[in-house]
Amino acid sequence: MPVTKREVVRKFTEALHEGTAAVFAGAGLSRAAGYVDWKGLLRQIAEDLGLDVDREHDLVSLVQYHRTARGGRRAEVNQAILDEFTRGSEVTESHRVLASLPIQTYWTTNYDKFIEQSLEEAGKTPDAKIVPENLSITMRRRDAVVYKMHGDVTLPHAAVISKDDYEDYERTRALYSINLQGDLVSKTFLFLGFSFTDPNLALVLARIRALLEENARTHYAVFKRVLEDDYESHEDYLYAKTKQEHQINDLSRYGIEAVLLDRYDEIPELLGTIRDRFRMRTVFVSGAAHDYGPHGESDAIRFVHDLSRDLADKDYRVVSGFGLGIGSAVINGVLNYVFDSKYQHLDEHLHLRPFPQFQTGDLPRSELWRRYRQEMLAPSGAAVFVFGNKLVDGEVVPSNGMVEEFELALEAGAHVIPIGATGFTARKLWERATSDPARHLGPNAKAHDLLHQLGDETLSFDDLRHRTLHLLNILRDTR
Repeated sequence: MPVTKREVVRKFTEALHEGTAAVFAGAGLSRAAGYVDWKGLLRQIAEDLGLDVDREHDLVSLVQYHRTARGGRRAEVNQAILDEFTRGSEVTESHRVLASLPIQTYWTTNYDKFIEQSLEEAGKTPDAKIVPENLSITMRRRDAVVYKMHGDVTLPHAAVISKDDYEDYERTRALYSINLQGDLVSKTFLFLGFSFTDPNLALVLARIRALLEENARTHYAVFKRVLEDDYESHEDYLYAKTKQEHQINDLSRYGIEAVLLDRYDEIPELLGTIRDRFRMRTVFVSGAAHDYGPHGESDAIRFVHDLSRDLADKDYRVVSGFGLGIGSAVINGVLNYVFDSKYQHLDEHLHLRPFPQFQTGDLPRSELWRRYRQEMLAPSGAAVFVFGNKLVDGEVVPSNGMVEEFELALEAGAHVIPIGATGFTARKLWERATSDPARHLGPNAKAHDLLHQLGDETLSFDDLRHRTLHLLNILRDTR
């Protein structure tokens, strides 16, 4: 029985938070880049044998036929791999979304370098394990390990592609099987573009099932749903549908649950939803205050302190630029929660980024601060805005930095939550947000109503705090 997209999003997001998320990428993940599928890659090989690749299902045997017919030589197969996977292609949106997430373990049977390239584009360092000898070496400051289970385009002669290669796998690449077995036991995998016909993986899964039985970890696999429009006859459709149902049921024996999509182009959308839900755990708090208005400094500081404490208590990670008159309250609120709880991992609840106060390099301070704000907002799913003023030449003026953070948050795709009742710049931003709540918070009507309530100056700080937390929880659960 397939699981829902919502369940996959929730479970894999939990694995991301726990640091146990892993991806297994098959050929289907790279198809959007324009690379051919296996049949396309082997079409000429089949023609050389006088066979029709479209009528063949055992492509591993097809490669073996060609290799045997050539006296064991595989030069033409190597060339086909080299020609296909060295031509220029853009990294896909799916790869980019994956690279933006804190995934430290990738497994793939693909020869292309899209995983490594996307990680590098995201400013990360991939440690690619192309041959068994790489497994004993650890790249310094690596962000992710990419296990190339069947080799890499840079070494086409060592690619796993024929029956000889598969039959020799446990002799030539046994360390990959051992490492994969360990990861499947300890991590939560998301299989993307993978057909589950690989005999090496089947062997590993069987070993885990025999050892753990019903205690095996749950993993998730994305499949394209069999649709009648994809088949020439109703009989062919029913056959394919029945076969897919049996495959899904069989995978459940190994703890692999399937999620069905109607189209391949839904994969980036699914991954984007996972990314957005993951980001919603991180909240950027923007604020500055020289004047706290009619609330008074003591009550205003207590409000920010209690809001920050409650955010940490609800398992949010707070990001702050240490704004004037606000930053210390944010820090103290999170510290209050961390020190009062037994779980004292401060970095999981607070990310502090104080601004540089003067220019020392060639970059103008305004541009330096803009880039700095972009970096702070990049991991945040929501941004909360409070108060917003500063003292310039003896005069209290609006905080222009908060306005820039509001714009950058929108550009980054974050939800913006100005608490208008705190006044000043936050009030102006609240008026903007409530004029078009769908643009600033998405389509949830309950969230829109709560945003409007955050401008009610008759509410107590406790009421504002509870409504802000409720709004954040709605947005997190919606995603």
